[in-house]
Amino acid sequence: MSREAAFFDLDRTLIRGSANFPLAVAAFRRGLVPPRDLLADAVNAVGFVLHGASDERSAALRERILRAVAGHPRDDVVVLADDFIPKLAERVMPAARRLLEEHAARGEDRVVVSASPQEIVERIADVLGLEGAVGTRSEVVDGRLTGRLAGAFCYGEGKVTEVQRLAAERGYDLSRSTAYSDSISDVPFLTCVGRAVAVNPDRELRALALERGWPVVEVRDGRLVRSRSLRRRDRQTTRP
Repeated sequence: MSREAAFFDLDRTLIRGSANFPLAVAAFRRGLVPPRDLLADAVNAVGFVLHGASDERSAALRERILRAVAGHPRDDVVVLADDFIPKLAERVMPAARRLLEEHAARGEDRVVVSASPQEIVERIADVLGLEGAVGTRSEVVDGRLTGRLAGAFCYGEGKVTEVQRLAAERGYDLSRSTAYSDSISDVPFLTCVGRAVAVNPDRELRALALERGWPVVEVRDGRLVRSRSLRRRDRQTTRP
């Protein structure tokens, strides 16, 4: 029997800011990245907070992560999570927690989706008590990371590929599932499911959501504010 799922982008959707800068700091402290890469990630984090994701920044981040982990045991990356994931989980917005709880009450699996390494995204999902995680998977040979991808970079169309892979494994009916994101870069991800929801959307995504009639969720003074269509919990498809 097919199942429904709710897929949540991580940065600026579930948490304030980005998970990648805390990851970079943890990697720097363990000697995996040089100071220049940490500085680049700091600049990237500021740009992300101010302007959201971009193809250029995301590609540069991917290359820095792959370069940093190349040759290291996969377990070293898993251990990095212990340095920052508990504090990161505390940054989940209360409004986002409410959405997670609502989907849990309906018996739906909740899956976090991020361009961050799969090992990190899985740990975040575990700490939050979620049922699944989709991230960027790196190739592992003899227990060590090669610095090459083992699947799609989980960004843009790559998110679609990885979400579809998990859906096939678990039997999710994507046409009856929901996706949440803040960024116009996630339009492929939002439209690969039956119902798209814009969360604290950037300007471009807000305009697209209005054009297509997608529900919008915003946090104002700590309160969850929903568009009328989300209050009705309209289950109609949102494919373009």
